[in-house]
Amino acid sequence: MRHCEALLFEEGASYVIIRIRLLLVIWALCILSSAQTQAPQTTVHEPTAPLPSTTGNALPTVPPAFAHPLETSDLEAFFDGIIPLQLERSDVAGATVLVMKDGRVLLEKGYGYSDVTKKKAVDPETTIFRLASISKLFTWIAVMQLAEQGKLNIDADVNQYLDFQIAPAFGKPITLRNLMTHTGGFEEVLRDLIVVSPARTPNLREFLVENQPRRMYPPGEISAYSNYGVGLAGYIVQRVSGQPYEVFVDEHILQPLGMKNSSFHQPLPEPLTPLVSNGYDDSTEKPPVGFEIIDPAPAGAFSTTAPDMGRWARALLNGGELDGQRILKPETLSEMWTRQFAASDKLPAMDMGFYQQWYNGLHFVGHDGDLIAFHSMFYVEPQEKLVIFLSYNSAGSANKSRDELLRGFADRYYPSAAEPAFQKPSAAELKAMAGTYESTRRSDSTKMKVGDLFDYLHATADTKEGVLKLDDFKDLQGHVQKWKPLGGGLWQEVDGQDLLFGIQDRRGRVVRLAFTFPGIQLQRVPWYENDKVILSLLCTSAAVALLVVLATLIRLGRRVLFARRTDLQPQPGTRWLTLAPRLAAFAWILVIVYVVVLFVVMTRSPIPPTSATDKYFVICNLLTGVAIFFSIFALISGIRIWGRGDLRRISQLKFSLVALACIFLTWFSIHWNLIGPAHRF
Repeated sequence: MRHCEALLFEEGASYVIIRIRLLLVIWALCILSSAQTQAPQTTVHEPTAPLPSTTGNALPTVPPAFAHPLETSDLEAFFDGIIPLQLERSDVAGATVLVMKDGRVLLEKGYGYSDVTKKKAVDPETTIFRLASISKLFTWIAVMQLAEQGKLNIDADVNQYLDFQIAPAFGKPITLRNLMTHTGGFEEVLRDLIVVSPARTPNLREFLVENQPRRMYPPGEISAYSNYGVGLAGYIVQRVSGQPYEVFVDEHILQPLGMKNSSFHQPLPEPLTPLVSNGYDDSTEKPPVGFEIIDPAPAGAFSTTAPDMGRWARALLNGGELDGQRILKPETLSEMWTRQFAASDKLPAMDMGFYQQWYNGLHFVGHDGDLIAFHSMFYVEPQEKLVIFLSYNSAGSANKSRDELLRGFADRYYPSAAEPAFQKPSAAELKAMAGTYESTRRSDSTKMKVGDLFDYLHATADTKEGVLKLDDFKDLQGHVQKWKPLGGGLWQEVDGQDLLFGIQDRRGRVVRLAFTFPGIQLQRVPWYENDKVILSLLCTSAAVALLVVLATLIRLGRRVLFARRTDLQPQPGTRWLTLAPRLAAFAWILVIVYVVVLFVVMTRSPIPPTSATDKYFVICNLLTGVAIFFSIFALISGIRIWGRGDLRRISQLKFSLVALACIFLTWFSIHWNLIGPAHRF
């Protein structure tokens, strides 16, 4: 259950049972020098024309303070010093990098290999990488193009644009603006999210109909990052435009911008196929993962090169126009880059599809992207007219490497001397923040819910040191990060710039935590789902069932071996367990073993579960149903035994203990969805 780190933010990234891990890594100052690179190639371009100022940008101005000159020679030294180290450290095959300033390409470089076996180097001009959730930005541009034409109202009920219906909930409709800010309230779904070499893939409509998630939150209130919501927006583009989504994006965005080596098609058109980099999982010694088919495509199917991303970035920073081709009005793009949703005005916000990242006074807007093999980031800084694009073609430790690079870049070229004004927290403040939390991006009604139990985040108060600790927030060395308050409910990482904000209910109780990434929050776990309590009761109940199984097998063996002995009967006043409790115990042990084996097998595969897994969940339902059936009779036996006045108390307690174990296991299997719709996961 530990193979899906990047699933927190994007599509896949080495699958597990929806492991909701929050990896916000502290900045690392890198002392860098020129180094030998692994098959690097470099291209430097001059701009074709100066870019005018971006219209209507409301972001704060960055003071021009440079520790190092932002120029090609220094950038090459910086990236040559860190990326080859990352590739070696994390067993990553290759990477591609693009840095632009004021419309000028300062660095465009490939590192490592696109094909390890053939020793084929990454070509910064032509090697195609898969960008995963960066694809979402193109979907939102497509939505706003149709909104400009008056064909879409981003604040209208999405159901009016669909030929199927999103189930009603909370008395409020979902809008496109909700989908853009990931506040549609959908739970997470994994079924058929990523497949490799499928016999058949569902079309966009089929996927959305077959895998519609339950709505967990009222729209517009709580952020819960959702691939399904973006797929829904892409299907609306398809419906309203009358063109397949991939064709619409190609004709209205890619072709006008001259992005010739880019496509949403899966698999890629034949002319582009030879240019695609292989993607590798956790080891480059293993065979490549293969071309990952993403559903829904609008959420993560985009494939492109660094030069094409440079053209895309120039269009964005030029108010939606490049070389006389306009894809969006300046005022529309300005609106897309304004704050839309955040728990606090002191935190980076979700804009309209883009999200903000703050480092050393830089206010980036953009997106990260993660598949099983490919891990990318794309950010623009509108005031500085700065662009950073990076993509790795292997799993490795991409989340850490990506964050390490961006923060190292900010520290080198935009250093900040500002020191946080930490306050000394009171014991009450620390206690208010402490507790057990789970991600708002999770599966509550699907088979994946049981995985949440092993992925809670624990916030603990260290009153002696005066800091808050969150066990899943760790630095590059694996040390748990420490947090101190800045006031007004805002906390900051002691040795970094990550922020944390306590969201209170009407009674002043901290019920959720918001942090630097605005697409997800942490929600306090209810008392009846406390992992320490639940896992203790689960282990105790399983132990009781196992003891019953072992005792039954031992007794059966003794009867076979010593059939003529008369001293094998229970003592007067005691009674062996009857058939029902024993059958219930056997059934529950079988269920536990089956579930453990099933998830171990699933974990070993980097691919998230597909519809082919349905049959295994059907078996899980059948086994659990049998166990629940026998548990009913075990409960009856546990109650009736107390009417037997001729039995010793130990016998009555034995029956009751088994009955209580069966009651808990029945509740657990229902509450954590061991039994339930087999196609929902």
